[in-house]
Amino acid sequence: MTTLQTLLPPSPTATRFQWKKPPPTHVRIHAAASTSSPVDWVKATDVEFFQSDTRPIMLFDGVCNLCNGGVRFVRSIDPNRRIRYAPLQGESGRKLLQRSGRSPDDISSVVLVEKDRSYIKSEAVLRIMEHLDLPFPQLALMLKFVPLFVRDFAYDNVANNRYEIFGRSETEACDIL
Repeated sequence: MTTLQTLLPPSPTATRFQWKKPPPTHVRIHAAASTSSPVDWVKATDVEFFQSDTRPIMLFDGVCNLCNGGVRFVRSIDPNRRIRYAPLQGESGRKLLQRSGRSPDDISSVVLVEKDRSYIKSEAVLRIMEHLDLPFPQLALMLKFVPLFVRDFAYDNVANNRYEIFGRSETEACDIL
């Protein structure tokens, strides 16, 4: 609450017309752990994935030709290996999805998992670009001026049709790992 809101008495209609916030496209890791789950996925995955290596992990659909091509492209322009990769369908991917507050079966979006935060959809793509060499961080900065709902609308349209447009891998597994 802002200082002004604390000074003003509550309006009787304030609760009737409150806007619902859209779901976040990034999740702070400490807030993502579910209280109903007996497993604390942040603690369970910290040692395994972030104790000795703090590089972010890009989770991708391992059977999607578009996603595999995207991973190959990022790897080719990231000679310093600033990003690690894991398919969403693998054991590591499923654990990291749960760490990010998502269903372990959710393969609807690329996810970038950092030690303290996770990003999905267009926010994940922009964050990945920020980890790469020039000109990608500058391009990501320019794309952030496009409203999130527009970026995610475009992302969702491509993601929802990725198998029809780009096909599925016949081997049912990504060949880059």
